[in-house]
Amino acid sequence: MSALNRTGEFMAGKKVFMYFTIQSNIAIALICMIGIYLLMRDKAVGNAWRIIKFVGTVAITLTGVVFVAVLAPTLGAKAWNVHNTFTHVVVPIAAVADFLVTTAGVGIKRRNVFFVIIPPLLYAIYAGIGYAAGWEFSGGTNYPYFFLDWGSPAGAFGFTKELPYMGSAWWILALFFFLIIVGNCYLSIADRLERNNAKDHVRRPCLLKRSEG
Repeated sequence: MSALNRTGEFMAGKKVFMYFTIQSNIAIALICMIGIYLLMRDKAVGNAWRIIKFVGTVAITLTGVVFVAVLAPTLGAKAWNVHNTFTHVVVPIAAVADFLVTTAGVGIKRRNVFFVIIPPLLYAIYAGIGYAAGWEFSGGTNYPYFFLDWGSPAGAFGFTKELPYMGSAWWILALFFFLIIVGNCYLSIADRLERNNAKDHVRRPCLLKRSEG
């Protein structure tokens, strides 16, 4: 959808695949497709797949939050077209809901939360290479998002009173910290849902016995 859109708009045209947004959308789609395939074939869904799904869900959450809280305010009304709304809002919400429903009770260990920084770290390296090599992401810019513009007045570790407000390195560290918090929150919610489900399973036999008595 984004690739077929007019190239003059934000995140549109063939270069759309250079963005973390589209890469995370494709990743979560592939992860879910593999899960569906395993279920349809009556094959066990291993812990590795669950951890990868967890990482993918946090990555797509980053896509949604960064767009809504950071990018959309700078883009104005043109940010809220159909393809941006779908890839940045609809897909992330659906992915998070699916994760919480399917993950309750699988017991992903807390130590696995640090894996959530892998996708954005790899993308930061990819975007950094693109910046140094002079790749064009869109509109003649050699960076995908304003906070990955290493040549901005803030540079890597500086601060400014206007965009990007702080250097790219600070943005990356802040996003890593945010992702770890989000990952822990998702695991806490999943654990809470599992405890509630366990309580329901205990209550139902008791209610049945009372009704029979």
